[in-house]
Amino acid sequence: MENDAITSKKIIINCGVILGILSVLLGVVIYLTNSYTDPNWIYSLLGFIVITGVIIYGIKTFKTSNRGFLTLSNALKVGVGIALIGGIISSIWNFTLATIIEPDYTQQVLDAQRDKMLENPDMTEEIVDQSMAIVEKMSSPYITIAMSIISSLFFGFIISLIVGLIMQKKEILH
Repeated sequence: MENDAITSKKIIINCGVILGILSVLLGVVIYLTNSYTDPNWIYSLLGFIVITGVIIYGIKTFKTSNRGFLTLSNALKVGVGIALIGGIISSIWNFTLATIIEPDYTQQVLDAQRDKMLENPDMTEEIVDQSMAIVEKMSSPYITIAMSIISSLFFGFIISLIVGLIMQKKEILH
Protein backbone atom coordinates (compact mmCIF):
# COMPACT_ATOMS: atom_id res chain seq x y z
CA MET A 1 0.00 0.00 0.00
CA GLU A 2 2.86 2.39 0.70
CA ASN A 3 3.94 2.12 -2.93
CA ASP A 4 0.37 2.95 -4.05
CA ALA A 5 0.42 6.23 -2.08
CA ILE A 6 3.66 7.32 -3.71
CA THR A 7 2.38 6.32 -7.14
CA SER A 8 -0.96 8.08 -6.70
CA LYS A 9 0.75 11.24 -5.44
CA LYS A 10 3.10 11.28 -8.43
CA ILE A 11 0.23 10.65 -10.87
CA ILE A 12 -1.92 13.34 -9.25
CA ILE A 13 0.84 15.93 -9.44
CA ASN A 14 1.95 15.06 -12.99
CA CYS A 15 -1.56 14.88 -14.43
CA GLY A 16 -2.70 17.92 -12.43
CA VAL A 17 0.14 19.97 -13.91
CA ILE A 18 -0.72 18.68 -17.40
CA LEU A 19 -4.38 19.64 -16.86
CA GLY A 20 -3.32 23.06 -15.59
CA ILE A 21 -1.03 23.70 -18.56
CA LEU A 22 -3.69 22.60 -21.07
CA SER A 23 -6.27 24.80 -19.33
CA VAL A 24 -3.92 27.79 -19.43
CA LEU A 25 -3.21 27.17 -23.13
CA LEU A 26 -6.95 27.13 -23.81
CA GLY A 27 -7.28 30.35 -21.81
CA VAL A 28 -4.48 31.97 -23.80
CA VAL A 29 -6.21 31.01 -27.07
CA ILE A 30 -9.49 32.48 -25.81
CA TYR A 31 -7.68 35.67 -24.79
CA LEU A 32 -5.65 36.02 -28.00
CA THR A 33 -8.72 35.49 -30.18
CA ASN A 34 -10.62 38.14 -28.17
CA SER A 35 -13.31 35.56 -27.40
CA TYR A 36 -13.37 36.18 -23.67
CA THR A 37 -16.17 38.76 -23.79
CA ASP A 38 -18.42 36.47 -25.83
CA PRO A 39 -16.96 32.95 -25.73
CA ASN A 40 -18.08 30.36 -28.24
CA TRP A 41 -19.56 27.13 -26.84
CA ILE A 42 -16.70 25.22 -28.46
CA TYR A 43 -14.30 26.52 -25.78
CA SER A 44 -16.48 25.08 -23.03
CA LEU A 45 -16.63 21.77 -24.88
CA LEU A 46 -12.83 21.76 -25.32
CA GLY A 47 -12.36 22.51 -21.63
CA PHE A 48 -14.65 19.64 -20.68
CA ILE A 49 -12.86 17.27 -23.06
CA VAL A 50 -9.48 18.29 -21.61
CA ILE A 51 -10.48 17.75 -17.96
CA THR A 52 -12.23 14.47 -18.81
CA GLY A 53 -9.32 13.17 -20.88
CA VAL A 54 -6.65 14.03 -18.31
CA ILE A 55 -8.64 12.53 -15.43
CA ILE A 56 -9.32 9.33 -17.39
CA TYR A 57 -5.62 9.13 -18.29
CA GLY A 58 -4.60 9.65 -14.65
CA ILE A 59 -7.00 7.04 -13.29
CA LYS A 60 -6.01 4.55 -16.00
CA THR A 61 -2.32 5.17 -15.25
CA PHE A 62 -2.96 4.58 -11.55
CA LYS A 63 -4.86 1.36 -12.30
CA THR A 64 -2.03 0.12 -14.53
CA SER A 65 0.61 0.92 -11.90
CA ASN A 66 -1.51 -0.90 -9.31
CA ARG A 67 -1.39 -4.27 -11.13
CA GLY A 68 -4.73 -3.61 -12.85
CA PHE A 69 -6.67 -3.02 -9.64
CA LEU A 70 -8.67 0.10 -8.86
CA THR A 71 -11.11 0.92 -6.09
CA LEU A 72 -13.69 3.65 -6.40
CA SER A 73 -12.05 5.57 -3.54
CA ASN A 74 -8.68 5.49 -5.34
CA ALA A 75 -10.31 6.69 -8.57
CA LEU A 76 -11.96 9.56 -6.68
CA LYS A 77 -8.73 10.46 -4.89
CA VAL A 78 -6.72 10.52 -8.12
CA GLY A 79 -9.36 12.32 -10.18
CA VAL A 80 -10.24 14.98 -7.62
CA GLY A 81 -6.54 15.52 -6.86
CA ILE A 82 -5.83 16.08 -10.57
CA ALA A 83 -8.81 18.47 -10.82
CA LEU A 84 -7.63 20.40 -7.74
CA ILE A 85 -4.11 20.97 -9.05
CA GLY A 86 -5.37 21.79 -12.54
CA GLY A 87 -7.96 24.17 -11.09
CA ILE A 88 -5.37 25.98 -8.99
CA ILE A 89 -3.04 26.45 -11.96
CA SER A 90 -5.91 27.62 -14.16
CA SER A 91 -7.06 30.04 -11.44
CA ILE A 92 -3.57 31.51 -11.19
CA TRP A 93 -3.69 32.18 -14.95
CA ASN A 94 -7.14 33.76 -14.73
CA PHE A 95 -6.09 35.93 -11.78
CA THR A 96 -2.94 37.04 -13.64
CA LEU A 97 -4.98 37.80 -16.75
CA ALA A 98 -7.61 39.82 -14.89
CA THR A 99 -5.24 41.78 -12.65
CA ILE A 100 -1.95 42.18 -14.55
CA ILE A 101 -2.21 41.35 -18.26
CA GLU A 102 -5.65 42.88 -18.90
CA PRO A 103 -6.58 44.98 -15.82
CA ASP A 104 -9.95 45.96 -17.31
CA TYR A 105 -10.76 42.35 -18.26
CA THR A 106 -13.60 42.03 -15.74
CA GLN A 107 -15.18 45.31 -16.84
CA GLN A 108 -14.99 44.27 -20.50
CA VAL A 109 -16.77 41.01 -19.71
CA LEU A 110 -19.40 42.81 -17.62
CA ASP A 111 -20.01 45.36 -20.40
CA ALA A 112 -20.46 42.55 -22.93
CA GLN A 113 -22.93 40.79 -20.60
CA ARG A 114 -24.87 44.03 -20.12
CA ASP A 115 -25.08 44.59 -23.88
CA LYS A 116 -26.28 41.03 -24.41
CA MET A 117 -28.95 41.42 -21.75
CA LEU A 118 -30.15 44.69 -23.28
CA GLU A 119 -30.64 42.95 -26.64
CA ASN A 120 -33.50 41.02 -25.05
CA PRO A 121 -36.70 43.09 -25.47
CA ASP A 122 -38.17 41.59 -22.28
CA MET A 123 -35.33 43.01 -20.16
CA THR A 124 -35.92 46.50 -18.87
CA GLU A 125 -33.04 48.79 -17.94
CA GLU A 126 -34.02 48.38 -14.29
CA ILE A 127 -33.88 44.57 -14.43
CA VAL A 128 -30.54 44.72 -16.24
CA ASP A 129 -29.14 47.10 -13.61
CA GLN A 130 -30.29 44.84 -10.77
CA SER A 131 -28.84 41.76 -12.46
CA MET A 132 -25.55 43.49 -13.20
CA ALA A 133 -25.24 44.68 -9.59
CA ILE A 134 -25.36 41.06 -8.45
CA VAL A 135 -22.95 39.92 -11.17
CA GLU A 136 -20.48 42.70 -10.30
CA LYS A 137 -20.42 41.61 -6.64
CA MET A 138 -19.61 38.06 -7.75
CA SER A 139 -16.92 39.18 -10.20
CA SER A 140 -14.07 40.02 -7.85
CA PRO A 141 -10.89 38.12 -8.71
CA TYR A 142 -10.95 36.29 -5.37
CA ILE A 143 -14.53 35.08 -5.74
CA THR A 144 -13.73 34.08 -9.32
CA ILE A 145 -10.74 32.04 -8.11
CA ALA A 146 -12.85 30.29 -5.47
CA MET A 147 -15.66 29.53 -7.92
CA SER A 148 -13.17 28.28 -10.50
CA ILE A 149 -11.57 25.85 -8.06
CA ILE A 150 -14.95 24.71 -6.73
CA SER A 151 -16.25 24.04 -10.24
CA SER A 152 -13.04 22.18 -11.12
CA LEU A 153 -13.47 20.00 -8.01
CA PHE A 154 -17.14 19.41 -8.81
CA PHE A 155 -16.47 18.29 -12.38
CA GLY A 156 -13.43 16.32 -11.22
CA PHE A 157 -15.58 14.49 -8.69
CA ILE A 158 -18.36 13.68 -11.17
CA ILE A 159 -15.92 12.53 -13.88
CA SER A 160 -13.90 10.48 -11.37
CA LEU A 161 -17.04 8.89 -9.97
CA ILE A 162 -18.24 7.78 -13.39
CA VAL A 163 -14.78 6.62 -14.52
CA GLY A 164 -14.16 4.88 -11.19
CA LEU A 165 -17.45 3.01 -11.37
CA ILE A 166 -16.65 1.87 -14.90
CA MET A 167 -12.97 1.00 -14.36
CA GLN A 168 -12.99 -0.35 -10.80
CA LYS A 169 -11.54 -3.78 -10.27
CA LYS A 170 -11.05 -4.87 -6.69
CA GLU A 171 -8.23 -7.13 -5.65
CA ILE A 172 -9.51 -10.41 -4.26
CA LEU A 173 -7.48 -11.52 -1.27
CA HIS A 174 -7.04 -15.26 -0.81
